[in-house]
Amino acid sequence: MVTIQSIEKGSSAERAGILPGDILLSINGHDIADVLDYRFYLAEKQIDLFIHRGPELLTFSIKKGVYDDIGLEFATYLMDKKQFCRNKCVFCFIDQLPKGMRETLYFKDDDARLSFLQGNYITMTNMSKRDIDRIIEMHISPINISVHTTNPELRVKMMKNPAAADLMPIMRRLAKAGIRMNCQLVICRDLNDGEELERSMCDLGELYPMVESVSVVPAGLTCHREGLYPLVPHTKVQCRRIIEQVNAFGDTFYKKNGTRLIYCADELYVKGELPIPDAQYYESYLQIENGVGLMRSMEDEFEDELMYLSNDYDLSKPRDVSIVTGMAAAEYIRGLAVRLMERSSTLKIRVYPIQNVFFGENITVAGLLCGCDIRDQLMGKELGEKLIIPAVSLRAARDVFLDGMTPGELSQILGVPVQECENQGAELISAILA
Repeated sequence: MVTIQSIEKGSSAERAGILPGDILLSINGHDIADVLDYRFYLAEKQIDLFIHRGPELLTFSIKKGVYDDIGLEFATYLMDKKQFCRNKCVFCFIDQLPKGMRETLYFKDDDARLSFLQGNYITMTNMSKRDIDRIIEMHISPINISVHTTNPELRVKMMKNPAAADLMPIMRRLAKAGIRMNCQLVICRDLNDGEELERSMCDLGELYPMVESVSVVPAGLTCHREGLYPLVPHTKVQCRRIIEQVNAFGDTFYKKNGTRLIYCADELYVKGELPIPDAQYYESYLQIENGVGLMRSMEDEFEDELMYLSNDYDLSKPRDVSIVTGMAAAEYIRGLAVRLMERSSTLKIRVYPIQNVFFGENITVAGLLCGCDIRDQLMGKELGEKLIIPAVSLRAARDVFLDGMTPGELSQILGVPVQECENQGAELISAILA
């Protein structure tokens, strides 16, 4: 049961007489506990809502289109609290945060509902038999799963949770029920790489086509690991070895099934100092949110946009802008900037790679840049008319960096307008030339 916070004016719920403060018990006889129950059982042309109002139990009948909303609003998006992660993963980024940051940053979620609704990756360790049954009953698909290893004993060791051993039987059951899955392997040196990586790839490959894609991502290691499991980054040679291993598996799998299935994140290519594969390699970019093929997609889109520059922008207009990025993508962004400047003699672009002091030099991605590092490293530098920052360095609302600084505060300190930009080629060109 969930409490209704408000009713949309003019909605079918308001016309039916449902009131704020009413408690929704069931729809068409099905108990409602959260947003998944609500959305699933709401998808009918005729619904009967069983409501608790004070001492009364009431039923409201509504006729509607199958996918029409009825105008009920609840206190939270999930209509429930987020599920807290019970694991203590050896590579957990949240455990590596310094003290004194925003309280919300320390919350570890592992919520299956967010996997379906927002694409979050979950470990499946928090899930009861009822949760699995509901996924199958509602055919919630795809589910995004943080696998890391298919070896049950190693998974327990890496996640410090006995429930971690149960993953593969659950995934086999989901696959049998026709539930599609995307998987992630966060690779830790001397733990789940090498032979263990080979085992994981083979095990997940056996669940194809229900396992649609797998990303191999290096663990992010900050300088705040006091008292944690002794992890160290992969070397350049080791990154290349991982890429070779994954690509050898992918080549064989492609010949048999027409898809590579498993892909390495761009970060491994950058650390291994290897070129990013072409677009065909990434097929439909199923793992782009995990940084798999993001650089290739952005560069190809950038090149496409260059073809139409003269139609969309006045290239004779003088422009002077600066771009900040993480150390990993610095040369890549510089290359794009040079290609754009070749098209306009009045355009000047400065690219400033920012060393991550806040989290440590092992963190090189743009998404973990902090305002304080940008501020400290750009003070006194020539910035031109505006400073372009990666939007991924801000939280979802695009209003604050991880360290609590806002783009407005950074702008005031540096004395230049600050503009965020998505990791898309067209967005970057627009941010520079608009």
